[in-house]
Amino acid sequence: MTPVRTKPSAPAGDAPEGGPRLTREFLLSGQLEGLVRATMPEARVLTAAEREASLAALLAARPEGATFSVFGYGSLLWNPAIHVAGRRRVVARGWHRSFCLLTRGGRGTPDHPGLMLGLAAGGTCAGAALDLDPAEARTELSILWRREMVADGYIPRWVRLTTPGGKDAGWAIAFTINPSGPSYAGDLDEAAVVERLATARGPLGTAAEYLFNTREGLAAIGVADPYLDAIAAKVRARLEK
Repeated sequence: MTPVRTKPSAPAGDAPEGGPRLTREFLLSGQLEGLVRATMPEARVLTAAEREASLAALLAARPEGATFSVFGYGSLLWNPAIHVAGRRRVVARGWHRSFCLLTRGGRGTPDHPGLMLGLAAGGTCAGAALDLDPAEARTELSILWRREMVADGYIPRWVRLTTPGGKDAGWAIAFTINPSGPSYAGDLDEAAVVERLATARGPLGTAAEYLFNTREGLAAIGVADPYLDAIAAKVRARLEK
């Protein structure tokens, strides 16, 4: 896939009229941290110093020869909110997509949480390597940390990538699920996943929109995910009732 530089843009979606959008500006404003504090009082929101220390530690552990790339497997595919110099279709082996992260303030509420994707151990996961300009990487990753590392939902790590054909495709930073975090939903059955995705709505929009946009983001890079296809079909059927 030919690398093409893209700039962040406002995501398409159905956020309530006048509601916030998950944009670069929104992240820089600190409003996301406030949203998490208001809707997840049990969560420990990382301080700016803790986020920067987390990022510094990961960069210090960068494998030899690794470039500045981020593995997109969910909303980063269709709304990265950071500057991306290019993207490549890749596979992360040893990991799989799972709707295992509760969202109580973005696409859900404290009383009716929605679900978002986490990268869980086992299997394989096709997605995109979002390549960053080395000159801008530190700044862009700092913004990304404000999005993904607000609380303790994810564990950032370097994951090895391959091409769809199995050839080495280098390393990328991936946000893997934290099974000890307060937002970990566990291994929900399909019926529970479908119900939450079909009915949850929060300040940033609906959980169903997140699902459909992720599926379209994968299709845009030539990836069909049977798991998401099956869930999406059932969510659409649920919405049409």
